[in-house]
Amino acid sequence: MASTVSPSTTAGSPELPALSQRIQNAADISVIVIYFLAVMAVGLWAVLRTNRSTVGGFFLAGRDMVWWTMGASLFASNIGSGQFVGLAGTGAASGIAIGAVEWNALLLVVVLGWFFVPIYVKAGVVTMPEYLRKRFGGKRLQITLSILSLFLIVTIGIATNIFSGAIFIQLALGLDLYLAIFILLAITAVYTITGGLVSVIYTDTLQTIIMVIGSCVLMGFAFAEVGGYESFTEKYINAIPSVVEGDNLTISSRCYTPQPYSFHIFRDPITGDIPWPGLLFGMTILSVWYWCINQVIVQCCLSGKNLSHVKAACVMCGYLKLLPMFFIVMPGMISRILYTDMVACVVPSECRRHCGTEAGCTNYAYPTLVLELMPAGLRGLMLSVMLASLTSSLTSMFNSSSTLFTMDIYTKIRKHASEKELLIAGRLFVIVLLVISILWVPLVQVSQNGQLFHYTGSISSYLGPPVSAVFVLAIFYKRVNEQGAFWGLLFGLVMGLIRMITEFAYGTGSCVVASDCPKIICGVHYMYFAIILFFVSMLVVVGISLLTKPIPDVHLHRLCWALWNSTEERIDLDAEDKRQEEVDTVEEDLPVQSRGCLRKAYDIFCGLQKTGPKLTKEEEEALKKKLTDTSEKPLWRTVTNISAIILLAVAVFVHAYFA
Repeated sequence: MASTVSPSTTAGSPELPALSQRIQNAADISVIVIYFLAVMAVGLWAVLRTNRSTVGGFFLAGRDMVWWTMGASLFASNIGSGQFVGLAGTGAASGIAIGAVEWNALLLVVVLGWFFVPIYVKAGVVTMPEYLRKRFGGKRLQITLSILSLFLIVTIGIATNIFSGAIFIQLALGLDLYLAIFILLAITAVYTITGGLVSVIYTDTLQTIIMVIGSCVLMGFAFAEVGGYESFTEKYINAIPSVVEGDNLTISSRCYTPQPYSFHIFRDPITGDIPWPGLLFGMTILSVWYWCINQVIVQCCLSGKNLSHVKAACVMCGYLKLLPMFFIVMPGMISRILYTDMVACVVPSECRRHCGTEAGCTNYAYPTLVLELMPAGLRGLMLSVMLASLTSSLTSMFNSSSTLFTMDIYTKIRKHASEKELLIAGRLFVIVLLVISILWVPLVQVSQNGQLFHYTGSISSYLGPPVSAVFVLAIFYKRVNEQGAFWGLLFGLVMGLIRMITEFAYGTGSCVVASDCPKIICGVHYMYFAIILFFVSMLVVVGISLLTKPIPDVHLHRLCWALWNSTEERIDLDAEDKRQEEVDTVEEDLPVQSRGCLRKAYDIFCGLQKTGPKLTKEEEEALKKKLTDTSEKPLWRTVTNISAIILLAVAVFVHAYFA
């Protein structure tokens, strides 16, 4: 069946497609303005109502968040514009299997809430590197993981969201790319720098509502346009571009013809683009890193009022993660049906004509669908959805990166920094992140055949598994010590970096033009590489740990599952370092001088105002006990446990149904 081709697929400049619709009318612009005003109002409310003058208040929202705000924030932090662009693009290219990657979260959010968070709370930590320092002692593990985490946040978090957001803005507004990026990032950074985590969580809650409603509306329009689900499955298989020859290339039909397995999530373990063992095991290993260790996700959970709220938030996020298959992946596939010549282009010169890059135009599937299909007003709503997903993910990543840098790196450089200095340093670091991330964007554009989701998956596969191995063993195997954890992590990272650097040097190639990367290095699918890297790292960690002295139990109480509920006093391995690094608090006791109106406004804006008298030692002990409390009321423990079991049953059902 011949596919429908819109004006966006037949006319265009060498750089960008000339879309028939742009967001230039009063209705669309009004919706966008209202959206920004609403988000800014929520952010300002969060700024004024919360105590951001302490590290706990700024970075952990005072640990006073309720389950539904945390659940919304977990979902919004995960579903950024990178997911809208990447999931829809890969769906357009190869079918629904990429949506099953999102369903890994249904299991892992349960693991997060029931197994990892209780240990983190008992340990009384703010960052994941801080947990490693408490668990193993020393500084080298803490600093290594901090640097690695910042690198991962930049390369697969901030840069991909900037790139994917820029695609939509280019098409929608016709603005200069970097001008649009600068405006959006400036707004996002202001939220994070001024409001801290509490501002992130409250704005995420609003943005989750906008994302779900807007995406469901577009899904309805898309299925109506294509004629329903049955018609959708038939037309997708026949969505073949009209130009399949050119540029003196012999192009295999496999490169542009949708495969018969497009509507199955479990694919051939050897020839499949997403092999089923890689999907079930490789992506689960990466999900352990992302959902249970990633600072962006864990920091949100650590802000919960109590453990029951954290568990309920994880379950809520799990149910929300069912949705991307239906309101992102399938609309991306419908975009291929409606705008085949653009979205499914395969000849490099044709792709360059349509979207400005020879690697392919699948990343433009979702934005094109929005701009061509949605009526005036709703186009503005969907741009707001994309902006919401972009800003919500970026604010979470900025806040978490700021926390990592401040608590794990800056405190090593400035051992006697005051709390005010730490807060300012964390905010200024956000600006450094922006510059580095923008410089990384060109690499994102050309990697993994232009498919954004495969880019993020591959980078995660090269660097995430060693971290997963160290944390899983740290929490569940008491015998692991610092020597084993450090050298196991380092060995795994070296293996991963060799693969990543080699792949960048030779290029990942495409279906049209193969890569020259040596098979011995790049011949293994990145999901299989993740499995190999995980178990090799575990073997090194365990092997070296068994050959060296164990850590005495007195240092491990409430830091691993074997001793997680112990009531004995723990002697921290880093106790001596902490005594040496205690912040000089003399300035806190000085009388407060009278300040002018402008200075008071500045202090409120930046969260540097004093909010009350200094706590006594007894009050500090009571607060510390509250922040490390994992007790639950029996009723709510039962409710959350039942909810988790139902969620896992749903996960099994959807995998079986689409298998």
